Amino acid sequence: MAVSIAADFAYDDGMLKLTLPTPRTLMLAGAAVLVVATLGAGGWYWHTVSQRHAMAAYAAALTRAQPALGPQATADARAAGIRDLEAALTQYPSGPGAAQVAYELGNLRFDAQQYGQARGAWELAVAQGAPRTLKTLSQGGVAYTWEAERNYAKAVDAFKVALTGLGPKDFYYEDLLMGLGRTQELSGQKADAIATYRRALGELAQSRRVEEIKARLAALGA
Repeated sequence: MAVSIAADFAYDDGMLKLTLPTPRTLMLAGAAVLVVATLGAGGWYWHTVSQRHAMAAYAAALTRAQPALGPQATADARAAGIRDLEAALTQYPSGPGAAQVAYELGNLRFDAQQYGQARGAWELAVAQGAPRTLKTLSQGGVAYTWEAERNYAKAVDAFKVALTGLGPKDFYYEDLLMGLGRTQELSGQKADAIATYRRALGELAQSRRVEEIKARLAALGA
């Protein structure tokens, strides 16, 4: 909302005369400026309160879902955890912490073999601006869902996306690179799989999986 206060100019007997705004005009303009300032402050306050409520809801949902995240979780506990995390994201679709909630939801969905829903949750985590490590894990998770569904061509593409911008010293790089080679092999991309395993052998010379890499190369006749 813009308010313009300007003097009026008029000619009287050939002379230029200046007409100043009236007190009423100034009062109306001042009131309009006050309304704009109040609305701005109100919007900021609402946003801050909303963010706090979202964070509280995310924290509560993650706390309740903890029993479901363990390796010994029962199917009932996992289902309850999924409901809690989804409820929090439904109520607050975005906000600080949404990526963490979506990532954990993806884990629970994957453990329940609900691969399409797990993929959707991990894609949401990435879309919510997940921090670097969480983003890498989520993108890797997307690749694993395609592999679990035996859609190896899409798994290959997803592993490539997850590896973008990563190097041998980065977290999760080894697992993602091996996943790429494995799914290339499974999808019949023999030459690409050989190239990936050779890359792994060169970049991960100190890895505990060197013998595994050599075995894969030997199996492929390289």
